[in-house]
Amino acid sequence: QVHLVESGGGLVQAGGSLRLSCAASERTFSRYNANWFRQAPGKEREFVAAHNWWDGSTSYADSVKGRFTISRDNAKNTAYLQMNSLRPEDTAVYYCAAGASRTTMAYWGQGTQVTVSS
Repeated sequence: QVHLVESGGGLVQAGGSLRLSCAASERTFSRYNANWFRQAPGKEREFVAAHNWWDGSTSYADSVKGRFTISRDNAKNTAYLQMNSLRPEDTAVYYCAAGASRTTMAYWGQGTQVTVSS
């Protein structure tokens, strides 16, 4: 069982930056893909970014490419999402997930709110 806790959300003006963290309770997190999803009010949860544990490759939703960067520090059992040039449409609850594969999420965090004001 891996327990995930997100932090770093908050209120920021458009154009600003935030760095989200996802702290895992177990070292086995290093053998899962690290993923970030988000869910805006009234919308379905959507994929944001992923970091493959095996080869370190990353992938992003088109809407965040060039603005968001996913990374991880296995020594700290933590994944990060650096978000730059934030836009009001980035407002959502952001969730961290440990992926057993590209499409299967084994564990989820409770989410952290990100609000971008215009």
